[in-house]
Amino acid sequence: MKSVRRIFLSTLLAAFATTALPAVAADAPAAPKKAKAVAKKVQRDRMVVQISESDAKRWNLALNNIKNVQSGIGADKVDIELVAFGPGIDMLKGDSVVANRIQDALAAGVKVVACENTLTAQKVSKDDMLAGIGYVPAGAIEIMRKQAEGWSYLRP
Repeated sequence: MKSVRRIFLSTLLAAFATTALPAVAADAPAAPKKAKAVAKKVQRDRMVVQISESDAKRWNLALNNIKNVQSGIGADKVDIELVAFGPGIDMLKGDSVVANRIQDALAAGVKVVACENTLTAQKVSKDDMLAGIGYVPAGAIEIMRKQAEGWSYLRP
């Protein structure tokens, strides 16, 4: 009698297991499918450079840093914005001793912007400035916002 009982219980257990497994498997997370190759949006490197001095050596240092970053990373893989304010505005004038280097930076894709607050305070006209540069209402605020957006900050 014990063997009949064991056979019955074994059969009952086997029947239960075969009917319960699909229900348990349905609740289990699906096995991961092979992921399709999805083109990831690559985050570009971004750097904002502050220049607030009228010193040609400081400007050349900043422009060399910018050129080195573009060479090291690839100019097509990095966004660089040079923000000039205060006495640094002088070097963005058309007759600046670094005007040719700034034009080279613009041609290489560097965004160069001048602070309009400084232009107003120094009574400088946009007509006096190099062609191709941009303008921002306030240089310090531009840098602050870029940093809040995750841009790296450089002040040579």
